[in-house]
Amino acid sequence: KSVEAMYLTPDVVGQRARVLDMLSPKPGERIIDIGVGPGLLAQDLARLVGDTGRVVGLDAAAAMIKMARTRLAALPQAECVEGDACALKFPDASFDAAVSTQVYEYVADMPLALSELRRVLRPGGRALVLDTDWRSIVWHSSDEARMARVLSCWDGHLADPHLPARLAPLFRRAGFTVARVEIVPMLSPHWQPVSYAAGIMRAIHGYARGNGARYGLSEIEVQAWYDDQLRLIERGEFFFSVNRYAFLATRQDAVGP
Repeated sequence: KSVEAMYLTPDVVGQRARVLDMLSPKPGERIIDIGVGPGLLAQDLARLVGDTGRVVGLDAAAAMIKMARTRLAALPQAECVEGDACALKFPDASFDAAVSTQVYEYVADMPLALSELRRVLRPGGRALVLDTDWRSIVWHSSDEARMARVLSCWDGHLADPHLPARLAPLFRRAGFTVARVEIVPMLSPHWQPVSYAAGIMRAIHGYARGNGARYGLSEIEVQAWYDDQLRLIERGEFFFSVNRYAFLATRQDAVGP
């Protein structure tokens, strides 16, 4: 439930609206959601493509697939499968469009992942990929050096914490044309208990407590970082912002003579 709660925060609800606007799903289209999570975006997609369309939600995590299947049970045009973004078990040109939010920054072999993405799209098919560049984070702290160490630890759980900066050339090399890029900020200028910032603060605290030693962080230092944030919240001095970047690309195919 705590995972699902993060997807229901105003920031992430707003992100889904931006993604749908950029992807612009049409009735009857076949769309794959790579990294379906609890199925909220797939649910919106299924309603937009309608009974004549098809939505496939894919995730590597069985727990996410279970959540998504429950959410999508009343939508026969939607299905969920467990799978790997680097080995999509679908025939060539199976989909009109694909969407993937907050997935590829965890993928080590991006050329392979984008090659697979292109393969399963029809010629001219659309891909909407959204990921975070964690260098864009602005987070108020009483100890900036300690904050930097904690965030460096958090970067360690990602294959590429700075993926958006190099995503356009990766797309082009994989046979796509990048049509549009937009920034999607996660902004909390003050503390809000139900927000992306609140959820990520808890997630980073938990990860750093369990993994900080590998990055030279003691549990005491991690707890001091967390306690500092609580004090800033109490004083009305909390500020958090990080940027996600949404890329809309189309499958490029050679034009014959």
